[in-house]
Formats: sequence, C-alpha cells, structure tokens
Amino acid sequence: MPLSDDLDELDHAIRRLQIEWDKFFSGVERKPPNEMQTKVEALIRRNAGTEIRNNAERFRYQNLTARFNTFNELWAKRLRAREEGKAFGVHGLKADVLPPPAPPPLAVTARAARAQGDFRVSDPARDGTTVRALYDQFLEERKRAGERGAPSYESFQKLISQQTARIRSEKGAHAVDFRLEMKDGKVSLKARLVK
Repeated sequence: MPLSDDLDELDHAIRRLQIEWDKFFSGVERKPPNEMQTKVEALIRRNAGTEIRNNAERFRYQNLTARFNTFNELWAKRLRAREEGKAFGVHGLKADVLPPPAPPPLAVTARAARAQGDFRVSDPARDGTTVRALYDQFLEERKRAGERGAPSYESFQKLISQQTARIRSEKGAHAVDFRLEMKDGKVSLKARLVK
C-alpha cells in the first residue's frame, strides 16, 4: 500500500477515534474506544521506522502523529479525571465541580455540559452535581453582572426540580438543558427540552 494511502487511512481513523471519544465522554457510549485506539496506534507504528523521502508525505505523517499524540494525552487526562471524580472542562481540570459517579447514557455530566454552555438535568436528585455546577455558575454570572443577593442553593434546586418535572411531563422530554443568559443586565435561566 502506498504511503499516501496509509496517511489518508490514518487521517480518517484519527477523526473517527476523536468522534468515538467524544461520544464516550458525553455519556452516549458506555465504554471507551480502546480497540479503535489500538488500531490507530498500529497504523502509526507501521511507518514509524521507515525513511520517508518525500517531504510533503513526511510532514503529513509527522503532523498526523503529533495530532494523535496530543489527542491521546487529552483523552488520558480526561479519563483519569473522570475516574478520580474530578470535572474536566474546556480549560483543564476543575476541582470545584464533581461529575455524577455513573451517568446514564442520555445524561451529560457537568464537565461535558459546561463545555457546551448547557447543564443537562434528567433527574435533579441523581444529577445533584450538575445542578450544583449550574448554581455555582449562576452565582458567578450574577456577581459579574453586579447583581446583589441570590437565592439559596435549596431554593434554586427546588426551582430546577419543578421546572425539570414540569417540562418532562408536559413535553415528553428525557431531560432538560439549562443555560444562563444575560437579558437587560440580569442573569436569567433558560430551559430547553431534550427529546
């Protein structure tokens, strides 16, 4: 097989692997894509010892290898953080927010939801860490907007529980995505159903 075909296959495999890891971290898949990752590593090793004389192909191979290594390091950190019960946000570890211990397939953990700007709640009692993360973000945004006073966590949790139950029963939703928005200089809470 020519090297250019190997590189095309490697590029495609890294993209597929990235999608599979994203599915795993968002809770869609229950198991990490270790088998697929092993196959990608084998593709990289296939050409590791060969001398690549074509500059363009050598550059592409090094670029793909570097990209895979960067993703591999990120996935390992996120997996380790998940196992240790720490939230991993867009900018790395966030020790103040703990994800739920074992999210169901439809739930998005606090760290994945925060990356999207949404906080997904399907059962407020079970998704306590997500509700807590939403509350902490709510307080932070209010402070940033210069708003004084805030509801207690218990009042906030009760409101989230009521809205989640109402939306789920009336609209037949599996979960509710909550998002904080700024309107007229005030922080407001928006809910969107998840079918």
